[in-house]
Amino acid sequence: MNETYTVLVVDDDHHIVELLRDFLEVDGFNVKTANNGAQALAVLKQGTIDCLILDVMMPGLNGFELCRQIREESDVPILFLSARGDDVDKIRGLSLGGDDYIVKTASPGEIVARVKAVLRRSSQGEKNMKVLDYGRLTIHLSTREVMIEGKKISLTPKEYDLLRLFAEHPKFVFSYEQLLEKFWEGIGDKHTVRVHISRLREKIEADPNQPEFITNEWGIGYRFKGE
Repeated sequence: MNETYTVLVVDDDHHIVELLRDFLEVDGFNVKTANNGAQALAVLKQGTIDCLILDVMMPGLNGFELCRQIREESDVPILFLSARGDDVDKIRGLSLGGDDYIVKTASPGEIVARVKAVLRRSSQGEKNMKVLDYGRLTIHLSTREVMIEGKKISLTPKEYDLLRLFAEHPKFVFSYEQLLEKFWEGIGDKHTVRVHISRLREKIEADPNQPEFITNEWGIGYRFKGE
């Protein structure tokens, strides 16, 4: 990578922080570190950070809550680093706005490679003005415009946010509970989600009864096919 990027490593384990610092610096990255969420927020206010490696299980402000706060103000790439590799945590991290989820058994070299991959995707996204293109469906992230077969359609803010979450994480299954937590602060039930998905399908699907994009995972939730 030709540019010099600054990576913020956030972990309460000093050994992991120093190990990742060494590997990242060898690869030409500038590295800043923090040992808890409060320190990380302070570092973010001091200057440009191009990518975060964020531990999930930290005392005080944990990685998920820190990500939630960061996403209120920034689209900086975030890679979660966790000792837990189960799908529930992985999907939660991605639904909160994480760009990748890495289990701590991964080698430092693999983690550096994943950082590079996320930065490449981020840079390419900026070059393409952050457009998600799924054939008939095109989403312009920078302007929040959604096009179906080249024609702009009108979505409510909630419908757009739902569609963006699905489209940015194709093939992941999002449960009713995860969607309620993210978009309704846990207030509501399955019917709340179903009504909004139904309205969204009416606007983006050629046949809402046989959806092409947002499909049901019976008894669980929904998946964006993206193909």
